[in-house]
Amino acid sequence: MKALKQSIIALLILTVITGIIYPLITYGIGQLFFKYQANGSIIYQNGKAIGSELIGQQFTSNKYFWSRPSSTANYPYNGLGSGGSNLGPLNPQLIEGIKERVRTLQQANPNNTSQIPVDLVTASGSGLDPEISIEAAYYQMARIAQVRHISISQLQELVDKNTHYPLFGFLGEARVNVLQLNLALDKLAGE
Repeated sequence: MKALKQSIIALLILTVITGIIYPLITYGIGQLFFKYQANGSIIYQNGKAIGSELIGQQFTSNKYFWSRPSSTANYPYNGLGSGGSNLGPLNPQLIEGIKERVRTLQQANPNNTSQIPVDLVTASGSGLDPEISIEAAYYQMARIAQVRHISISQLQELVDKNTHYPLFGFLGEARVNVLQLNLALDKLAGE
């Protein structure tokens, strides 16, 4: 009986420490020192939340840079349905999806004969990737320049300013956050 009593007391103490005190401390530290990150890295424009730095969004207008495709459940970039398609490399559905994305990109910019970057036709493992490669951004510049009547050099400068380079010069890849890039694009165009 004594061992049962000690076990229950230990359970209650550990529940209070790990279930109440520890979460409150970590929440407090997050709010005090990392408020932006702890609250989802939400980007606001004119006081209204327009997206997160961490979750991709679907851009379909020709005047914007397009995100990496999403294969989340129910609808694109569904944070609750995060996950890859789990289709194997020989699956006809995957191959047809890639071919369709290639056709869409070619139709949007028929004069672009350069090779389409792989991240514009394949989804990431989470389906929520908010970033594209520099090559994917450069590939789309001609289409955007034509629609917005902006020079390629202005767009290249914009992409370069919004590029996140590898940590310490070698950890990771250079990438561009699509939402931030499109916001900078609207700012450049005075929208």
